[in-house]
Amino acid sequence: MKALKMAGIALIAAGILGLVYGSFSYTKETHEAKIGPIELSVKDKQTVNVPVWAGVGSIVIGARSWSSVARGAEQRPRAIGRPSQGIAS
Repeated sequence: MKALKMAGIALIAAGILGLVYGSFSYTKETHEAKIGPIELSVKDKQTVNVPVWAGVGSIVIGARSWSSVARGAEQRPRAIGRPSQGIAS
């Protein structure tokens, strides 16, 4: 249960960050050629756009998983079968 709650919080945080920033970029280094002691490399900057629906979906899924854990802790297990009638005659 605790892992599910932590996953829900992480999804909510990721969704909020996705909505606030909208995209993120990283640098990818590729080695083009190596001729003897000389090595040529290229640094390529990649940008990834985060769609709005992905941010909103992440928040919704995180909130549902987080609330289901909280709701499950409040509910008491119910007895299966018919309720007791008191003293049997």
